[in-house]
Amino acid sequence: MREAVHISGVPSPGPRLDDLLVQVARGDQDAFNQVYDQVSGPVLGLVRSVLRDPAQSEEVAQEVLVEMWRTAARYQPSRGSAMNWVLTLAHRRAVDRVRSAEAAAAREHKAALLDRTPDFDEVSEQVESRLEREQVRRCLRTLSELQRESVTLAYYRGLTYREVGELLSVPLGTIKTRLRDGLIRLRDCLGVSA
Repeated sequence: MREAVHISGVPSPGPRLDDLLVQVARGDQDAFNQVYDQVSGPVLGLVRSVLRDPAQSEEVAQEVLVEMWRTAARYQPSRGSAMNWVLTLAHRRAVDRVRSAEAAAAREHKAALLDRTPDFDEVSEQVESRLEREQVRRCLRTLSELQRESVTLAYYRGLTYREVGELLSVPLGTIKTRLRDGLIRLRDCLGVSA
């Protein structure tokens, strides 16, 4: 396309950006090349001011120019200049990239916090264990003195039934009966099903 020459001999500026964008909407590749030449610098500058990362800025600017090519039909000259429309696309795309990066960083931070969280709640487990011990002590107090003594020697001191019988000078059968009856009472007191 030749430049139009004004009567004074100075080249006229050529088609306006608004008119070129309308031609891009119709699929005119030459018009797109001209639009690209006019807006690529301002688009990159705007995106860079938002992102501050040169590599990401170039990537986002390229995305904006591709979006401009695909959505040129959405441009309405009555609603504003073509440059404002393109720069609005650029600003939105840059802000979206920032938000996406922030969301990714937040997800990574949250995942890192979850990795540091213990598999179980130590305080809760200690409290539960203490409550269980208290309940066992309370239930042991419901046993007769002979049952409590036999259960304590067999289960807390780790003696065999025979050793408990010898220590208490009681026949083995009597120890077995005391332990069985004591364990049944403990089970009922603790609410454990048989």
